[in-house]
Amino acid sequence: MKKTALLIIDAQYDFCDPNGTLYVPGAEKDVERIANLIALEGDKIDAIFLTLDTHKVLDIAHPLFWEDQNGNTVAPFTLISVQSVKAGKWVPRYQPEYVLEYLQTLETEGEFQHFIWPEHCLIGSKGAAIDDTLMRAVLAWTHRTRRDYRTVSKGINPLTEHFGVFKAQVPVANAPETELDERFLAELDTFDQVLVAGEARSHCVATSIRQIVKYAPALAAKVVALTDCMSDVPNFGHFADPIFEEAAQNGMKFAKANQVFKEN
Repeated sequence: MKKTALLIIDAQYDFCDPNGTLYVPGAEKDVERIANLIALEGDKIDAIFLTLDTHKVLDIAHPLFWEDQNGNTVAPFTLISVQSVKAGKWVPRYQPEYVLEYLQTLETEGEFQHFIWPEHCLIGSKGAAIDDTLMRAVLAWTHRTRRDYRTVSKGINPLTEHFGVFKAQVPVANAPETELDERFLAELDTFDQVLVAGEARSHCVATSIRQIVKYAPALAAKVVALTDCMSDVPNFGHFADPIFEEAAQNGMKFAKANQVFKEN
């Protein structure tokens, strides 16, 4: 039997519950399907990894970090470009020289443009917790198999976005938590297959897949994306489509949760 890992990306309250601050429509059904997979096929899953988006209030992608030219805090869902900052439309309240360099790097490297999100997954808050339905399934799996689940935190450094599991959008000098996590990539590569699920398909899942293709291409052929266990931030699905197409060309497979082990 194949040695299988289940990588669940950011299945947290703020993304998965309709009352969450950055709710992804459809996510509450995604976690139900992931939980059912664990309950029904858990004996075929050798390891479960849960990533945790983890932020401070004063985060470069949160409103309070920024103000407009009148000193008002920037509204969520604001797109901020290098040009708009140079023009004085948007002003970082902290480390302005670093922030401008950060934005320039984002745009030069073709990463997502800088976007302000509602405060979400704040350290220690209910919003940062794993979805209850999923957590119950994971705990039952742990007690049944006597294998503990593993957590991987990302986004802790407030000076860079950290969509992908393996590396921040722009690594921060002398901040190893923002650098490429080669050890985790190598650990996943010890499995025969890696099932990937979680939120949001358009952002953190897609960026994680892109990082696998870029930094661990041999691992890409072991990845199975559980297509009915991830949803897009509304109007952003087009960001993920070319990433998934490139991954498929590198051997990544696609399956629904109730079919993944039947196809092995």
